[in-house]
Amino acid sequence: MALIALGDVEAVSMDAVAERAGVSRPLVYKHFANRSELLAAAYKRESELLYAELSAAVTSVDSVEDMFRALIHGAIQAESKRGAACAALRASGLRMRERRQEQRRRDRTTVRYFSARAVRDFGLEERTARIAVSMLLGQIETVLAQWRRRPTRENAQLLEDTYVRLVVGGLGRLAPASATSGSTHYEGGTRGVGFFN
Repeated sequence: MALIALGDVEAVSMDAVAERAGVSRPLVYKHFANRSELLAAAYKRESELLYAELSAAVTSVDSVEDMFRALIHGAIQAESKRGAACAALRASGLRMRERRQEQRRRDRTTVRYFSARAVRDFGLEERTARIAVSMLLGQIETVLAQWRRRPTRENAQLLEDTYVRLVVGGLGRLAPASATSGSTHYEGGTRGVGFFN
């Protein structure tokens, strides 16, 4: 990942990795059959680390508002730290079938978890919550694209605040009148739903 972050992913070779790691080329080949396998392993590791970091941030809070805030905050931070390297790996054609399947599984888990909290916090019907949450999560890439255009701390905060306001406002508007009681944000409920369920 350090080599990728320095420049073009095409410059990453088995020789360059061996030299950077201070090991022999045969040792690198002992663990990875070829360059493609090495890059795929790097991408897998980075995506797993990101998922674990975001999962920990999201599950450490209790309201759906705070969950979306933790998610967008973490996504922007990850983009600032390793976004270019991960983008280079994706662009090199590493979106293998297994990776796509794993990402879809993670996406389904995330939608289930966030939807359960939207049901609890806003009194939404489960189907409505799933649709809304899927749409809201789908906008994270748009937020990250806006951040990449102007990667400053101030812009990150503005994007985070705007995204969270849209989330809470949108979910609040979908809430049944009996659930809202004039309020747009709800807290409380059980902690029985887990991010990895």
